Amino acid sequence: MPVYLDIASVLDQEVREQYTPGEYLPSEGQLAQRFEVNRHTLRRAIDELVNTGMVQRHQGKGNMVVRQPSDYRIHSGAHFTKNLIEQGARPRCEVIQSRVVAAPMKIAEYLGVEEGAKIIHIRTLRRTEECPRTIIDHYLPDLSWWRVLKNFHNGSLHGFIKRGLDVELERKETRVGAKVPTNEECRLLQITQSTPILKVKTKNVIKGTNIVAEFSSSNSRSDATEIVMEH
Repeated sequence: MPVYLDIASVLDQEVREQYTPGEYLPSEGQLAQRFEVNRHTLRRAIDELVNTGMVQRHQGKGNMVVRQPSDYRIHSGAHFTKNLIEQGARPRCEVIQSRVVAAPMKIAEYLGVEEGAKIIHIRTLRRTEECPRTIIDHYLPDLSWWRVLKNFHNGSLHGFIKRGLDVELERKETRVGAKVPTNEECRLLQITQSTPILKVKTKNVIKGTNIVAEFSSSNSRSDATEIVMEH
C-alpha cells in the first residue's frame, strides 16, 4: 500500500476518535515531520480525507474537521430518534406545530381518507448536539388520538403514542428523494439553498395490521444524514 494511504488511514481513525467538528488538524508541515515524509506525500494523504468529506481545506487556516452524517437506517422497525440514540447521539425534538387540519389531496391519498377530511398534523424539528438535522411533518388520520397527541411536546412521537395510546407503529413503505430547500427550511436547518434536502416519505401502520396510522414526510440536511438500507 502506498505510504500516503497508510497515513490517510491513521489520520482517518484519529479524526473519528479524537476530533470534533470545527477543530483543525495540525499543520501539514507538522504532520509531514511526524510521519517522516515530504509535504507532497502528506498532502496526498490529506486529499483522501478531503475526498471522503471528513475534512475541508480552508485557505490560510488549514484543514478543518467537518461534521459526519448520521446513519438513517430503514427497516420495518426504524424510528428516527431510536436510530440516533443507537449511534450515541443525544437527539432533541421541538414541536413547531400541533393542530387539526383538512387533509390536502396528496396526504389524503397516502392516509386512505377523503380529501378535506379532518386529520392531525404535527411538525417537529430534530436536533443533535445543537445541530438542527431534520424537519418532520407527521399526519395521522384517527382524530380520537388528538386528546393524547395534543400533549406531545418532545421526545419520540412513536414512543409517546405507544405509552399514551398503547399502539405500536411499524414502517410499511418508504420513499426517498431530494429537493431544493425552501427559505423556511434554510432558516430552521441553518443551511443555504446550495445544500440539498434529503426527503423521506414514510407510511406507518399499526403493528400486525394494514391499518394506516401515520404518513410522515421528513426533510433532512443532506450533509448530516446518510440513508442505510437494511436487507
